[in-house]
Amino acid sequence: MITSAQNLFNKKTVHSLMSALVQATPATIEHELARVYHPDAQWRGSHPWNEATGLQAIANVFWQPLLHAFPDLERRDQLLVGGQYEGRDYVGAVGHLCGRFQRDWLGLQANGQLLYLRYGEFHQLVDGRIVQSTVLLDVLDAIRQMGLWPLPPSLGCEGMWLGPLAGDGLVLLEQDASQSASSLALTLGMQAALGAYDDTLSLGREGLLAMPQQEFWHPHMMWFGPSGIGTSRGLDGFVDVHQLPFRTAFPRNPKLPQPVGMGQHGGSHYVRIGDGRFSATAGWPSRHMMHQGGGWLGLPPTGRAITMRVMDFYSAEQGLIRENWVPIDLINVLLQLDIDVLARVRSRRS
Repeated sequence: MITSAQNLFNKKTVHSLMSALVQATPATIEHELARVYHPDAQWRGSHPWNEATGLQAIANVFWQPLLHAFPDLERRDQLLVGGQYEGRDYVGAVGHLCGRFQRDWLGLQANGQLLYLRYGEFHQLVDGRIVQSTVLLDVLDAIRQMGLWPLPPSLGCEGMWLGPLAGDGLVLLEQDASQSASSLALTLGMQAALGAYDDTLSLGREGLLAMPQQEFWHPHMMWFGPSGIGTSRGLDGFVDVHQLPFRTAFPRNPKLPQPVGMGQHGGSHYVRIGDGRFSATAGWPSRHMMHQGGGWLGLPPTGRAITMRVMDFYSAEQGLIRENWVPIDLINVLLQLDIDVLARVRSRRS
């Protein structure tokens, strides 16, 4: 089991070194990566980056184009948590990369304006070096900020995510181990309640409001969703903005096995950690689903099997989940449904 001192050291290491990376240049970034990463580190990211291995590939695929496009980039962590899962040490973070969009990036035309690039991250460390990073960057939110929205209107509130209400998201003090365990148990209990719910009963909105998930959420809960879905408040807002359209499109019958060739819901989780009143889980991918219903993101059903890369970060208050930040690689999901969001936006270049 990871010691409190080691967990604190890991978080301070990631917080310091990741902030230093954004101050590099395209010419120096590979050298700076060598200070942080193992030479054979694996990097996994949201579409269009996906996966890279080794310092040169990580620099070429992700960092050099980003630093070229945003030369005054800075990093602003809002959440920083750590812990151990299955003998592996992790640090997770949520925040924004902030900079002026001065040169073209991802085929998107630079506009010289300030953009906030929202991220969710998990970094696995061994002996103080990162051996694996998983980074979900909300490119769809950057497109929204550019005024080039390519999808139907979001049901939730779009905009920057707020940090924890108490302003204590950077967990850089030692935490009580029992509280950390309780926070994670609360999260896993809620996730189990969601997984046990049978969508094929067609109980609609009232069924989702009445099911056991209500025992886990704070009355003033905030659910911070990715661009395309948006943010909601309260259990009823969560159901209206996300759960009902999502579970209608991707219904689940927990009594039936997944179709052949598909993984199990949550079975691809690579991290589950608790850190004080915070907890976090993530999978690569997290979800394996069949697209069987219409309406989600304005789409008709396709009957396709899809996967979804998801991270969940939680805060607990009074024994209930108060806040939930949820990075999702929606561009990757849409690509599996033959909707190329980046191609749509690129076609509008002047």
